[in-house]
Parts: sequence; C-alpha cells; structure tokens
Amino acid sequence: MSTLLILATLVSFALGTYISFTSQAMLFVLIVAIAAYLLDRWQSVTGAVFSVLLLNFFFVPPTWTFHIEHPEHLIALGTMLIVALTINQLTANLKQKTVQALQNEQRARQLQELAIGLALSETVGGIQELGKRAFEQAFQAKCYLVLSNLAPTAQQLESLSQQQIDGLHHCMKEMQVLGAGSLRWGELNDWYIPIGNKKVGIGAALIQAKASDDHDNQAHAQAICSLLTQAFERLRFNLQMQSAQNEAQKQQLQSTFLAAISHDLRTPLAVMVGAASALRSQGDNFSQAQQAHMLQSIVDEANYLTSVTENTLQLVRLSETGSQLHRDWESIEEIVGAVLARIKQGRIETRLQANIENDLPLLRLDPVLIAQLLSNLIDNALKYSEGIVELEVKVDQHLVPPTLHIAVMDHGPGIPTAEHNSIFEAYSRLAKHDQANQRSAGLGLAVCRAIAIAHEGQLIVNDREGGGSCFVLSLPIPQSPFIHPENGGALP
Repeated sequence: MSTLLILATLVSFALGTYISFTSQAMLFVLIVAIAAYLLDRWQSVTGAVFSVLLLNFFFVPPTWTFHIEHPEHLIALGTMLIVALTINQLTANLKQKTVQALQNEQRARQLQELAIGLALSETVGGIQELGKRAFEQAFQAKCYLVLSNLAPTAQQLESLSQQQIDGLHHCMKEMQVLGAGSLRWGELNDWYIPIGNKKVGIGAALIQAKASDDHDNQAHAQAICSLLTQAFERLRFNLQMQSAQNEAQKQQLQSTFLAAISHDLRTPLAVMVGAASALRSQGDNFSQAQQAHMLQSIVDEANYLTSVTENTLQLVRLSETGSQLHRDWESIEEIVGAVLARIKQGRIETRLQANIENDLPLLRLDPVLIAQLLSNLIDNALKYSEGIVELEVKVDQHLVPPTLHIAVMDHGPGIPTAEHNSIFEAYSRLAKHDQANQRSAGLGLAVCRAIAIAHEGQLIVNDREGGGSCFVLSLPIPQSPFIHPENGGALP
C-alpha cells in the first residue's frame, strides 16, 4: 500500500502545475480503488485514510501542514474519505461474494462428481472409500468415516483419542451433528456428522480441527453425508430387491416343481402301480410275453422317474444362490468314456459314433454334472433322431483362453431357429416332439445349460447342413497345475 501512495504522491507533484486539486484527488481515489481490489480490507482502509492525509499535507493550501483554510477543501477531503471507504466496502463485499461463488461452484462440482461415483459403486467398501476421499478433498484435513455395523479398524483406533471415539459413538446413536459450531458438544474442535436418519443409522464422519463459525463448510459436509446416506440406502434396497427376486424365483421354482410332480410323475407312477397290481393279483392269467411287457413297462417308467428326479434336483441345486460345485482336475476322456459305456450297456448295437482328439488337457470341473450333461444331450439325440449320432471332442487353441468343444450332432428333424433359446428353459417342449409321442418333462436341456453356466462355459444349438441339430458345449481351459513352464510344458 505504501508503494501505491508514494507513486500517487510523486505523480501529483509532477503534474501539479498542469492539473487541478480535483484531478489530484481523483488520482488518490484511483489508488484507493486499486488497493481495495488487491489488498485485504484493513490494509485498504488504512490506505484510504493515509491518502486523504497525504493529499491534505502536500497539496491543500497551506501545503506541508495539516491545516485547512477553506471550508470547500474540508468538504472535498471529507467527501473523498467517504468515497474511498465506500469503494473499499463495496470492493471487499464483491471480493467476498466472488470467493464464495467460486467455493460454491467447487462444492457443487465435487458433489456432482461424488454422486456419479456413488451411483457406479456397488459395494459398501467402495462407497466408504469415496466418502472418505471426498471429505479429505473438501476440507484438507484428516477425516474418518465409520459405519455402525462395522467396528473401527486398528489403524483408526490408534489415530483417534477416546474423546473422538465417544463422539463418533454418540453421533451414530443420536443421529445429530456434534462438535464445533453445533448445539451439542460445541466446545470440541472436531465435527461429527451423522450418516443416515432417525430411522436407520448408518454411520458417522469425523472431520478433525474445524472452526466453529464455518457454517458453509459444515453444510457442505452434511451434503456429502446426505449423498452417502442415499448411496447406502440404494445399496440396501438393491440387496433387498435381489433377495426378494431370489425368493420369488425360489417360490416359482418350487411351484414349477410341484406342477411337474403332479403332471410328469403321476402318470408313470400310475402305470407302475397298475402293472404291478395286475401282476400280483392276476399274474397267472397273463402269458409270459404279457408279463415281460408289463415288467418292461415298470422298468421304463422307473427309469423315466429317475431321470426326471435327477434333473429336477440338479436344477434346484444349481438355481440356489451360493451353491458350490465339487470341482477337481479331471480327464474329459474318462468322463466321455464312462458316459458312452453307460449308453451302450445292454444294447447289441448303437448308432453313436465318437471322435475324440488325443492328448486332451485336464479340466477343473464337477465330473458328475458334466457326465449328466453329456448323457442328457446324447439321450435326446438318440430319442429324437433315427440316423447316426456323432460325438466330437476337440480343442480350439485360437480362442483366449483356449476352449474345449464337445459337440453332439444328429440327423433328426432339427429345431426351429425361433426356439433355439426357449428349449433351454425349464419345462419347455417342442411341439413336434409332443406330436411324435415322445414323452419329455422339459428339464434335460435346462439342466444342461445350468451346468454349463456353473462351469463358466456355454451351451448352444445350431442347425446342421442337410438337417439335424448340433449341440455344442464350450468350456474354458484353465492353466493346469501339473504343467511346469520351466520344463517346457512337460509333466513333472
């Protein structure tokens, strides 16, 4: 400020013979306006007072004294002082509002960015980390965010005093703002901001060493806590909705299962009971061929019931949330061989032809489930087609990761393109199969796709050239623990 006053005085001396006293006064007023914009309020006020004194001392007759001869000079100096102080006040208010507007813009931008980040976060830890980062960015101070259902970490307990721990506890308990500038515990230097509402207390935030009269920043801290509350509530509602959907799906599955029991199990049970009762009460009246036919019908119906029961139980198991597979490193050749041996058992000839690559890698899978999947696919192909059924197993090294493909191909009537997805739904049947008197509970393919998904694979169906269908099971090939890269990929 002194530099500006000296500059104004020197310029006034240099131009004294060319300009009037009024112009000199305007020059000092200009200096006061510049000082009010560049300096703080008290420095600019001091400069305004000294500018009037300098103008009086050097340029108001009699010069080099503070004596004023003419009343008009006194009025001019007084007016100049009032104008200088008014300019100072207006400029100070403008600066304050400008700073406040910039702060509000920064806070609004931070809240917007925080809201976007919270909308994308799907975990409690992610929301908590975003909130802590937002507090530290906004207040440039050490901040802590503690949730009521999670105990403070050891690092937090080491950094907090017992008073601060008690403050967080009471803030979460009462769901009120505590600490500096509040009506509760106002003698403290820290802020304690609740996260949640009176009905649901989620947690609290601690912002260390904040001024009691900083109401704007305190309101900003409460706005951040409001966004965190909304994020935690959204996450809680999503979990509740997911739980409700799982429960509804479970109830629907149970209802479907009961419908299957009443529709698909009652008929074979009635056939079995009727045949067994007839054999017991009137067995002597039937010929050997008739008795053999009845016994074979009982066996067929029992096998059908076994298939339906196994498929239904597996579908229920795989549909349950958190179900665990019994996975281990298995040889796909052994699983395929066991399935083929079971299908060929008791048959003089078979229409099944297998083409399996050599040196297939080990896969980490549940052998019982994969065997059931292959059995369902092959049984369906043999049931719904009359020609050769081909089984092909090969590895595609061009995919990332490398993938094992198991294809079951038939020359049957094929599946309409519009039904390529619907056939994998539970209790779905093709109209042409129903018309062909081929009994099916509509569970086999649904179980197959559920097994494939549980193994991070996929099961699709394609049309074959010349007619027929091709079901392809694709399973990713993980890095086998029995392969050592340092040995060139050889087994130890």
